[in-house]
Amino acid sequence: MSAPTAPTADGTDGIGRLGGLGDSGEPGEITVHRCTVTVVRCGGWSWGPEPRGLVRHVVDALPELLAEHFAERLAADGPDMEITEPLTVTVRPGRTGRYGWSGGAFGGGPPVEVHFAPVAMVEVPGDAPADGGGSFEESFAAAPDPWTAPGAAALFAELAERGELDALLALLPDVSVRAYLLALLGVDDTAAARLLAELVRRVLAGSSPAGPHGDAARPGPAEPLPEPLPERLRAVVAGADAADLPRLLADFLASADRAEAVRLARPPADPHAPNTDQRPGVAGGSAAVGMAAGARTTGEVQVWSALPFLLTGPLARIGYLDAIGPALAGVELAEDAPLFAAALAYKVLGETARGWRRAERDGEAAAAFAGLPPPLAEERLADFARRAGPALPVLDGVLALAVCRGHDPVDPLLLTGADDGLLLIDAHGMFPIAWTPEATALLPYWHSCGRPPVLLCDGPLPPGTLRELASAGVPFLTAVRPLRGDPVARLPWRTPLWAAEGAAPDIRLAAELPAHTQRCTALVTALVTERRAVPLARDGALERTVTLAAALGLSTIAWTLWRDRETPDPLSALARFADLAATVRYESAAVRVRVPMGRRHADLQRGGLLADVPDVAWLGGRTLTFSAG
Repeated sequence: MSAPTAPTADGTDGIGRLGGLGDSGEPGEITVHRCTVTVVRCGGWSWGPEPRGLVRHVVDALPELLAEHFAERLAADGPDMEITEPLTVTVRPGRTGRYGWSGGAFGGGPPVEVHFAPVAMVEVPGDAPADGGGSFEESFAAAPDPWTAPGAAALFAELAERGELDALLALLPDVSVRAYLLALLGVDDTAAARLLAELVRRVLAGSSPAGPHGDAARPGPAEPLPEPLPERLRAVVAGADAADLPRLLADFLASADRAEAVRLARPPADPHAPNTDQRPGVAGGSAAVGMAAGARTTGEVQVWSALPFLLTGPLARIGYLDAIGPALAGVELAEDAPLFAAALAYKVLGETARGWRRAERDGEAAAAFAGLPPPLAEERLADFARRAGPALPVLDGVLALAVCRGHDPVDPLLLTGADDGLLLIDAHGMFPIAWTPEATALLPYWHSCGRPPVLLCDGPLPPGTLRELASAGVPFLTAVRPLRGDPVARLPWRTPLWAAEGAAPDIRLAAELPAHTQRCTALVTALVTERRAVPLARDGALERTVTLAAALGLSTIAWTLWRDRETPDPLSALARFADLAATVRYESAAVRVRVPMGRRHADLQRGGLLADVPDVAWLGGRTLTFSAG
């Protein structure tokens, strides 16, 4: 086991001893030839339900124990220690006695030896292909069948099962509702009726919600349904209760011919709308999706940062990862899922110089995460961002609903200006919720969180933000100076502070406002200003979507690992794991990520952040696995 070391005060390489530590290794390294670890049971009579599991825990803890032992000789937080030689653990059972075992796995009997190999090595013939090829076993395996990607119908059916479909539809702009309505016609008429009912409700209400992506995804006032409505439907819709609309419209779609149903779904006077009759069921149903052209299926690559891969576990937990494939399939972009993955990776890799220039290693890491060979053309990302517009609010809605479900109404929400919009964040953990162009579009998320108090942090707020929040009855506190005419009142506080007139804000939150403001500013700077996923895109829809996803993944990592010892902050995860290197191996059924064994790996392992992630959409349904070595 070896690790780099810093020179001692007298200029020599630091060499220490732990147990039976041998002589020194190469200059600049500490080599442990023999290490004795004693495990002492304090109290109780049992070693637990899996006594042999203690051996694995001891091996996992060794790098951290050695790092602490050599802390005085190592700089900063210490290295990522690596087990480079086969390891043998000898377990010598204690004597049986009053509290010991007799005849158990560790009670009485001879010493037990357990052998560990650091990395399973495979000999590659000298004439093997340059990309590494596959393993010997893989050469005999039959090619896997194309992965069956779930379509949009599967996603909407799952949301309906969870009782969240109506909540999601209420967050979508008209352009997204119409796109998925066309995709579901003839595939799942029950779900299609729910989407059509949402459009009818907006017509009856006279307006539609503001989408989270600004003008590109938000059409403003609701587009009217084609006139006239079918005679047999017009009277029913006019006098129907809103709760009965899905059932009535489902009956209509079941009896209507396809041309009539498509006419209802399309915006009026839209001659350029795609002809969905040519490919019925491809977008809304299930489609066999193979690897994208040029996708990696074999070989091995080194990446300077494994952080993009670490985001997949947290995003899979909330169902976001499972929604990517169906959401893109609904707009016939399932095979472009690797481009979405690349944009997501760029959000946690290096900074973009001048807003558009990337380091070569960032491009290689993003391509590895997406399962594609480098380089990735920026024009492809920009074109994907343009075509994926209707699908992005669906992903944003899935993320927002997941965060809102876990929010405690007692905890405040944070609101800050970012990129000509408003970013809403759960203060307890810095989990992002939504990114909208104006304050009125945030109200559904605020209601879903239980109407908590809102802290407005410094930032370029869109005009009218304070006025719109006050009109909606949102209890807020802010140090941002109001504009003339804003209905706010100044509070008695040591620094200038304002709240909505007539509201009774919790003044105790005022003491927390400066720290929250600092964290919000740092988050926007790091993930919005310094890192651009799609710098050539004409609108910021995809940029905002992957920013929300990356921030949620980082926040979940920080919350899981450090919430008991410090205030969780996504930038802590970004700083501590950004340079965690990895070896990525591509196989026909899995993509395997191997990270160095050390303190960071041990923390991730204990936090459950290295669990397998199955059915990754941009990897052709392959499983993403993690290991150490």
